[in-house]
Amino acid sequence: MQIFSQKTTPTLTLLTAAVCAACAVSAPAAAQISDTFHPYLAVSRGYDDNLFRLEEGTVLPGTNGARSDSNTRTQYGVIIDRPISRQRLTAQLKKSKVKYDRFDFLDYDGKDYVADLAWQVGNYWEGHVGGSYIQTLTSFTDFQEAVRNLRVQKRQYADAAWRMHPSFRVRVAGNKLKTTYDLAAQQYNDRTEDQFDLGFDYLPRSGSRFGVQLSRLKADYPNRRLFDGTPFDNGYTQNEVKANIYWVFSATSQFQMLAGWAERKHGFFTERDNSGLNGRATMNWSMLRKLRMTAVAWREFSPVESNVINNSLNKGGSFRADWDISAKVGMNASARREKRDFSALAGREAPPNLHDTTSTGSVGLTYAPTLSSQLSLGLFREVRKGNFSTNYRSNGANLSASIQF
Repeated sequence: MQIFSQKTTPTLTLLTAAVCAACAVSAPAAAQISDTFHPYLAVSRGYDDNLFRLEEGTVLPGTNGARSDSNTRTQYGVIIDRPISRQRLTAQLKKSKVKYDRFDFLDYDGKDYVADLAWQVGNYWEGHVGGSYIQTLTSFTDFQEAVRNLRVQKRQYADAAWRMHPSFRVRVAGNKLKTTYDLAAQQYNDRTEDQFDLGFDYLPRSGSRFGVQLSRLKADYPNRRLFDGTPFDNGYTQNEVKANIYWVFSATSQFQMLAGWAERKHGFFTERDNSGLNGRATMNWSMLRKLRMTAVAWREFSPVESNVINNSLNKGGSFRADWDISAKVGMNASARREKRDFSALAGREAPPNLHDTTSTGSVGLTYAPTLSSQLSLGLFREVRKGNFSTNYRSNGANLSASIQF
């Protein structure tokens, strides 16, 4: 099985080195290797009644008026979990082949490589280094065209924490995310995002964390867009000051929040500059270890690559519940709602109060006949309404089976 493509990338090099490091460590018994590497295989069958996210009555060129389609996804890969002295290597290397019944021009090979090395030096220094490489089909949510558009995201990160006192810690972190599209008409969305974080935490004995984090995010768009025949830079810089909280109420309840003030500035069309509350909060709660619930709320700035829209303020929330009905049967349900508020660039003609709201709901059932195999069935519904982007309704289902060796 060929895991990596012929073209070498820094992230893939990092993943290869991490895997080789794990293999180089001597193992006293073969059982240790079998406990480290876990190959798996998964096959799923999915259906979507509005694949291209079209409004009712809309006919998209190249589809012959069809809206729905089914696909078969075959995934294979390996999960790695390897202690190395006081360090720990975890990784997941996965490839997939997706084939559509009707719109076979969308068929593609997916790639998903993720690796993380948790390191520790002495009793006062610890951190992580890792990366990922993900190739997948771009969503049609904001891009309704009957063409295949693959998106590749390469991420590299490293962080370090110094325990200067049993109750206090200083953290630094760096993260680089590069996003590219293979469709020429979408390559103006290619971008590189570099983020640097500096944090200070108070660590009580309860296992909670209370701290502050300073962040600087710089986004660069190498392919310029044209406005009135003149190319302009869509890049921006964002500075943040946020509270970083992880509050352990009890063994069954935890609250996590990274939120505060953010200021975004653009090098071109400075009327797009914005500032205000930015962040998200998560509440986890479990009952008798059989029912687990997670609630999330967010208010975040998001870039919008458009000659009409300059910025998106996303406000929303989600809720998910997982119920272990028995040792082999589980059920899950989730709901999500997000509103995006837009504002037009100065001098552009656009309706006032531009916005859209997307609501999504899903329910699933899982059956695990053995510890290493699982069958899953899921249903979903998605609805978008607004006065700027496409309004649509979409319903679908997915049936999958997986086995780990």
